[in-house]
Amino acid sequence: MKGELSNVNKTLLSLQIGAGFDIPLTSQDHQIQTVISPFVSFHPYVGQSPRSIETWNISTLRVGAALKFGRGTLISVPASGAAPIMNEPDAQFSVISPKNIAADRRVRETFPLRNYVFFDLGSTEVPDRYVMLRKDQVADFKEDQLEVFAPKSLSGRSRRGMIVYYNVLNILGDRMGKNPSSAITLVGSSEKGPEDGRAMAESIKRYLVGTFSIDGSRISIEGRDKPKLPSEKPGSTTDLEMLRAGDRRVSIESRSPALLMEFQSGPNASLKPVEFNAMQDAPLDSYLTINVKGGNEAYSSWMLEAMDENGRVQNFGPYTREQVRLPGKSILGTRAEGTYKMTMVGTTKSGKTVRKSTSTHMVLWTPAENEQGMRYSVIYEFDESKTINIYEKYLTDIVTPKIPVGATVIIHGYTDIIGDATYNQTLSLARANDVKTIISNSLSKAGRKDVVIDVYGFGEDETLSPFENKFPEERFYNQTVLIDIIPKK
Repeated sequence: MKGELSNVNKTLLSLQIGAGFDIPLTSQDHQIQTVISPFVSFHPYVGQSPRSIETWNISTLRVGAALKFGRGTLISVPASGAAPIMNEPDAQFSVISPKNIAADRRVRETFPLRNYVFFDLGSTEVPDRYVMLRKDQVADFKEDQLEVFAPKSLSGRSRRGMIVYYNVLNILGDRMGKNPSSAITLVGSSEKGPEDGRAMAESIKRYLVGTFSIDGSRISIEGRDKPKLPSEKPGSTTDLEMLRAGDRRVSIESRSPALLMEFQSGPNASLKPVEFNAMQDAPLDSYLTINVKGGNEAYSSWMLEAMDENGRVQNFGPYTREQVRLPGKSILGTRAEGTYKMTMVGTTKSGKTVRKSTSTHMVLWTPAENEQGMRYSVIYEFDESKTINIYEKYLTDIVTPKIPVGATVIIHGYTDIIGDATYNQTLSLARANDVKTIISNSLSKAGRKDVVIDVYGFGEDETLSPFENKFPEERFYNQTVLIDIIPKK
């Protein structure tokens, strides 16, 4: 069809009327704003005459709602003539001090005995940090009197645990002597190859046969270039020296229940733990808790100043996490009690310094003579956070039944210093929560609701970690969760 469009009006005048209302769905201080706007509009037929020879008569009524989103930054109203000031995120600062800060507590510790012996680079002989007995000392050896056979040098806070571990070959030889049917396999792993690994394992076998008179037929030897559960994973690019030091080891494997921890088996099964009595220095429930809520968003880092009544200032930090726990004893020292002004000094991400203060009173005391806690440990393989396959039955059948009525259980997780600090913080908390889940489920099945459980993850923080990180064995022992069982006072 063809035609000519004629009689078209050059100008049209029309109108539309309506109303709407904005309803905020979020706080005016919130960075992300959400608004809903209901509306109604009416478009009458007026002006709907496109040609002078005809008229259209269409009226439209619209009813609806619009959802609006926006993002902005809060701007403070400046003084007259001043430039606008952009507000930075803020944080809340508080300090929680226990009513009584225990100086020490007697504790019965069940210490796990790792089934690894680590070797120095370029050597197939057992390092001299391990305790090696003479044959005439074997008759006097007792694993509950290991202080007599202490290593030459020990790191301070981990002294008791390392005395146990560095006697691992003597404990193994003593137990094999008392259990003639037990047998072991020594699996040596070396980056130089299986033959080097076998030579490492042979040095341990010679010691057990020559010093403890263990029949050599009870000890098998294997050599590998990587352990069955290696720390260095394919594609690893950082911390290779420490990862390879952890893989340069001899694993002690056995099927004998007399040698192994309860309910464990396989290449990574720990040896039967050693029990000892000790004084637990600065127990975790005595720590001050410093909270900087919102600190991760507000500050790149922050420090703590503790000032006593005489103006003496102690500094702690810097920190990047929102909660930090400090031993009360580290602040009080030998003082019986004291009132302190606690100041958080934060550095904002733009470089400004923010100071916030509060005060707290601390009292140092010694627990009652009849108070004795218990401690158990769970050891993890490198970069692992699941204990279920290895420790679930141990935690359920051995640890949980020993929790007294009304007790407090403090579960605290740690890592070694390998890897990213933020990742390690998350990993340590995941490990602690894994243990909590197992214990909580066990208590629930027993119908118990009388136990308080606190969970903490301290990551690689070397001021709090159970061991140092100089040697691979210390790093392996830092891959742990400690379970402190404190009886009701």
